[in-house]
Amino acid sequence: MISIKSPREIELMRIAGEIVGDTHKYLIPYLKPGISTQEIDNLARDYIISRGATPSCYHYEGYPANICISINEEVVHGIASKRKLKDGDIVTLDICACYKGYHGDSAWSYPVGNISEEKKYLLEHTEQALYQGLRVVKEGAHVGDIGEAVETYALEHQLGVVKELVGHGVGSQLHEDPEVPNYGKKGTGPVLKAGMVIAVEPMLNLGTADVYLLDDDWTVVTADGEPSAHFEHTILVTKDGYTILTKR
Repeated sequence: MISIKSPREIELMRIAGEIVGDTHKYLIPYLKPGISTQEIDNLARDYIISRGATPSCYHYEGYPANICISINEEVVHGIASKRKLKDGDIVTLDICACYKGYHGDSAWSYPVGNISEEKKYLLEHTEQALYQGLRVVKEGAHVGDIGEAVETYALEHQLGVVKELVGHGVGSQLHEDPEVPNYGKKGTGPVLKAGMVIAVEPMLNLGTADVYLLDDDWTVVTADGEPSAHFEHTILVTKDGYTILTKR
Protein backbone atom coordinates (compact mmCIF):
# COMPACT_ATOMS: atom_id res chain seq x y z
CA MET A 1 0.00 0.00 0.00
CA ILE A 2 1.30 3.46 -0.92
CA SER A 3 1.11 5.83 2.03
CA ILE A 4 0.66 9.60 2.13
CA LYS A 5 2.86 11.04 4.86
CA SER A 6 1.49 13.33 7.56
CA PRO A 7 3.18 16.68 8.34
CA ARG A 8 4.79 15.07 11.42
CA GLU A 9 6.14 12.18 9.36
CA ILE A 10 7.45 14.54 6.70
CA GLU A 11 9.31 16.57 9.31
CA LEU A 12 10.95 13.46 10.78
CA MET A 13 11.91 12.33 7.28
CA ARG A 14 13.29 15.78 6.53
CA ILE A 15 15.60 15.42 9.53
CA ALA A 16 16.54 11.85 8.56
CA GLY A 17 17.29 13.02 5.04
CA GLU A 18 19.37 15.93 6.30
CA ILE A 19 21.43 13.52 8.39
CA VAL A 20 22.00 11.31 5.33
CA GLY A 21 23.05 14.27 3.18
CA ASP A 22 25.36 15.57 5.90
CA THR A 23 26.92 12.12 6.28
CA HIS A 24 27.81 12.17 2.60
CA LYS A 25 29.41 15.60 2.98
CA TYR A 26 31.28 14.44 6.08
CA LEU A 27 32.75 11.42 4.31
CA ILE A 28 33.88 13.07 1.06
CA PRO A 29 37.26 14.30 2.40
CA TYR A 30 38.12 10.73 3.47
CA LEU A 31 37.56 9.20 0.02
CA LYS A 32 41.22 9.01 -0.92
CA PRO A 33 43.58 6.21 -1.95
CA GLY A 34 44.62 4.07 1.02
CA ILE A 35 41.52 4.24 3.19
CA SER A 36 39.74 0.94 3.73
CA THR A 37 36.03 0.49 3.20
CA GLN A 38 35.79 -0.67 6.83
CA GLU A 39 37.23 2.65 7.97
CA ILE A 40 34.66 4.50 5.85
CA ASP A 41 31.88 2.36 7.30
CA ASN A 42 33.05 3.09 10.85
CA LEU A 43 33.19 6.82 10.16
CA ALA A 44 29.66 6.76 8.74
CA ARG A 45 28.32 4.79 11.69
CA ASP A 46 29.84 7.13 14.25
CA TYR A 47 28.64 10.26 12.45
CA ILE A 48 25.07 9.01 12.02
CA ILE A 49 24.90 8.05 15.70
CA SER A 50 26.36 11.43 16.71
CA ARG A 51 23.36 13.05 14.98
CA GLY A 52 20.85 11.08 17.06
CA ALA A 53 20.03 8.55 14.35
CA THR A 54 20.95 4.94 13.58
CA PRO A 55 22.29 3.34 10.39
CA SER A 56 19.23 1.82 8.68
CA CYS A 57 21.28 -0.72 6.74
CA TYR A 58 22.82 -2.40 9.79
CA HIS A 59 21.30 -5.88 10.07
CA TYR A 60 18.59 -4.94 7.55
CA GLU A 61 17.54 -8.40 6.34
CA GLY A 62 20.88 -9.59 7.72
CA TYR A 63 23.12 -7.03 6.00
CA PRO A 64 26.36 -6.97 8.04
CA ALA A 65 27.57 -3.36 7.61
CA ASN A 66 26.36 0.16 8.40
CA ILE A 67 26.34 1.56 4.86
CA CYS A 68 26.75 -0.02 1.42
CA ILE A 69 30.13 0.69 -0.20
CA SER A 70 30.50 -0.45 -3.81
CA ILE A 71 33.65 -0.06 -5.92
CA ASN A 72 33.98 0.05 -9.72
CA GLU A 73 32.05 -2.93 -11.17
CA GLU A 74 30.09 -3.38 -7.94
CA VAL A 75 26.60 -1.99 -8.61
CA VAL A 76 25.11 -2.09 -5.10
CA HIS A 77 25.36 -3.61 -1.63
CA GLY A 78 29.15 -3.89 -1.38
CA ILE A 79 30.16 -4.89 2.16
CA ALA A 80 32.82 -3.04 4.17
CA SER A 81 36.12 -4.89 4.54
CA LYS A 82 39.88 -4.39 4.70
CA ARG A 83 39.88 -3.54 0.99
CA LYS A 84 41.46 -0.14 0.36
CA LEU A 85 40.46 2.46 -2.17
CA LYS A 86 42.93 2.96 -5.01
CA ASP A 87 43.69 5.87 -7.30
CA GLY A 88 41.36 5.63 -10.30
CA ASP A 89 38.51 3.86 -8.48
CA ILE A 90 34.96 5.07 -8.34
CA VAL A 91 33.16 4.32 -5.08
CA THR A 92 29.45 4.45 -4.32
CA LEU A 93 28.25 5.19 -0.81
CA ASP A 94 24.63 4.17 -0.23
CA ILE A 95 23.74 5.74 3.11
CA CYS A 96 20.50 5.25 5.02
CA ALA A 97 19.68 6.71 8.43
CA CYS A 98 16.70 6.19 10.73
CA TYR A 99 15.59 9.11 12.90
CA LYS A 100 12.79 8.51 15.42
CA GLY A 101 11.43 5.67 13.31
CA TYR A 102 11.68 7.27 9.86
CA HIS A 103 14.27 6.80 7.15
CA GLY A 104 16.33 8.79 4.69
CA ASP A 105 18.15 7.09 1.79
CA SER A 106 20.69 8.46 -0.67
CA ALA A 107 23.45 6.89 -2.77
CA TRP A 108 26.18 8.83 -4.57
CA SER A 109 29.17 7.75 -6.64
CA TYR A 110 32.51 9.50 -6.16
CA PRO A 111 35.88 9.57 -7.94
CA VAL A 112 38.94 8.43 -6.00
CA GLY A 113 42.01 10.38 -7.08
CA ASN A 114 42.41 10.63 -10.85
CA ILE A 115 39.84 8.62 -12.76
CA SER A 116 39.59 7.79 -16.46
CA GLU A 117 37.57 9.85 -18.93
CA GLU A 118 35.20 6.89 -19.30
CA LYS A 119 34.49 6.86 -15.58
CA LYS A 120 34.01 10.64 -15.58
CA TYR A 121 31.47 10.19 -18.37
CA LEU A 122 29.65 7.49 -16.40
CA LEU A 123 29.44 9.62 -13.25
CA GLU A 124 28.32 12.74 -15.09
CA HIS A 125 25.55 11.09 -17.04
CA THR A 126 24.27 8.83 -14.27
CA GLU A 127 23.86 11.89 -12.06
CA GLN A 128 22.11 13.71 -14.90
CA ALA A 129 19.82 10.70 -15.40
CA LEU A 130 18.70 11.10 -11.78
CA TYR A 131 17.72 14.71 -12.37
CA GLN A 132 16.01 13.83 -15.64
CA GLY A 133 13.87 11.42 -13.63
CA LEU A 134 13.16 13.98 -10.93
CA ARG A 135 12.24 16.62 -13.51
CA VAL A 136 8.93 14.88 -14.29
CA VAL A 137 7.86 14.39 -10.66
CA LYS A 138 4.71 16.18 -9.50
CA GLU A 139 1.25 15.29 -8.30
CA GLY A 140 -0.64 13.52 -11.07
CA ALA A 141 2.44 12.15 -12.83
CA HIS A 142 2.98 8.40 -13.04
CA VAL A 143 5.84 6.28 -11.76
CA GLY A 144 6.34 5.18 -15.37
CA ASP A 145 7.07 8.79 -16.32
CA ILE A 146 10.14 8.69 -14.07
CA GLY A 147 11.36 5.40 -15.50
CA GLU A 148 10.92 6.55 -19.07
CA ALA A 149 12.83 9.77 -18.43
CA VAL A 150 15.75 7.94 -16.80
CA GLU A 151 15.87 5.19 -19.42
CA THR A 152 15.63 7.57 -22.38
CA TYR A 153 18.51 9.68 -21.11
CA ALA A 154 20.64 6.64 -20.27
CA LEU A 155 20.16 5.01 -23.66
CA GLU A 156 20.88 8.29 -25.44
CA HIS A 157 24.26 8.19 -23.69
CA GLN A 158 24.90 4.48 -24.41
CA LEU A 159 24.70 3.41 -20.76
CA GLY A 160 23.30 0.09 -19.53
CA VAL A 161 20.16 0.41 -17.39
CA VAL A 162 20.07 -2.08 -14.51
CA LYS A 163 16.52 -3.48 -14.35
CA GLU A 164 16.84 -5.97 -11.51
CA LEU A 165 17.15 -3.14 -8.94
CA VAL A 166 14.69 -0.28 -8.54
CA GLY A 167 13.82 2.78 -6.48
CA HIS A 168 11.09 2.61 -3.87
CA GLY A 169 8.87 4.34 -1.38
CA VAL A 170 10.44 5.44 1.91
CA GLY A 171 8.88 6.00 5.32
CA SER A 172 8.75 4.11 8.59
CA GLN A 173 10.14 1.23 6.52
CA LEU A 174 13.29 1.63 4.46
CA HIS A 175 11.63 0.06 1.42
CA GLU A 176 7.93 0.72 0.86
CA ASP A 177 5.54 0.79 -2.08
CA PRO A 178 5.69 1.84 -4.83
CA GLU A 179 8.62 0.38 -6.72
CA VAL A 180 10.24 3.05 -8.91
CA PRO A 181 12.03 1.38 -11.86
CA ASN A 182 14.63 3.16 -13.97
CA TYR A 183 12.79 2.12 -17.10
CA GLY A 184 9.18 2.26 -18.18
CA LYS A 185 6.51 3.91 -20.26
CA LYS A 186 4.98 7.33 -19.74
CA GLY A 187 1.48 7.25 -18.31
CA THR A 188 1.85 3.83 -16.68
CA GLY A 189 2.30 2.73 -13.08
CA PRO A 190 0.97 4.25 -9.86
CA VAL A 191 -0.09 7.91 -9.86
CA LEU A 192 2.03 10.22 -7.72
CA LYS A 193 0.23 12.20 -5.04
CA ALA A 194 1.39 15.05 -2.85
CA GLY A 195 2.73 13.69 0.42
CA MET A 196 4.25 10.55 -1.06
CA VAL A 197 7.95 10.01 -0.35
CA ILE A 198 10.00 8.01 -2.83
CA ALA A 199 13.63 7.23 -3.59
CA VAL A 200 14.64 7.68 -7.22
CA GLU A 201 17.94 5.92 -7.93
CA PRO A 202 19.38 5.28 -11.39
CA MET A 203 22.00 2.51 -11.49
CA LEU A 204 23.75 2.71 -14.84
CA ASN A 205 26.64 0.70 -16.28
CA LEU A 206 29.37 1.69 -18.70
CA GLY A 207 28.84 -1.60 -20.53
CA THR A 208 26.13 -4.23 -20.42
CA ALA A 209 23.01 -3.82 -18.30
CA ASP A 210 23.40 -7.42 -17.10
CA VAL A 211 24.38 -8.04 -13.48
CA TYR A 212 24.85 -10.97 -11.12
CA LEU A 213 25.04 -11.63 -7.39
CA LEU A 214 28.31 -12.60 -5.72
CA ASP A 215 28.66 -15.54 -3.33
CA ASP A 216 28.34 -13.21 -0.32
CA ASP A 217 24.61 -13.01 -1.25
CA TRP A 218 24.70 -9.20 -1.18
CA THR A 219 27.11 -7.63 -3.64
CA VAL A 220 25.71 -7.16 -7.16
CA VAL A 221 28.28 -6.68 -9.94
CA THR A 222 28.21 -6.01 -13.67
CA ALA A 223 28.35 -9.12 -15.83
CA ASP A 224 31.15 -7.74 -18.02
CA GLY A 225 33.27 -6.21 -15.24
CA GLU A 226 32.73 -2.66 -16.51
CA PRO A 227 32.13 0.07 -13.89
CA SER A 228 28.71 1.07 -12.58
CA ALA A 229 27.44 4.28 -10.97
CA HIS A 230 24.50 4.93 -8.66
CA PHE A 231 22.86 8.24 -7.76
CA GLU A 232 19.84 8.46 -5.45
CA HIS A 233 17.77 11.03 -3.63
CA THR A 234 14.79 10.61 -1.32
CA ILE A 235 12.15 13.14 -2.38
CA LEU A 236 8.77 14.40 -1.21
CA VAL A 237 6.16 14.70 -3.97
CA THR A 238 4.41 18.08 -3.93
CA LYS A 239 1.48 19.59 -5.84
CA ASP A 240 3.70 21.14 -8.47
CA GLY A 241 6.97 19.20 -8.19
CA TYR A 242 9.14 17.74 -5.49
CA THR A 243 11.40 18.55 -2.55
CA ILE A 244 14.70 16.75 -2.09
CA LEU A 245 14.93 15.46 1.48
CA THR A 246 18.51 14.17 1.20
CA LYS A 247 20.22 17.36 0.00
CA ARG A 248 23.99 17.14 0.01
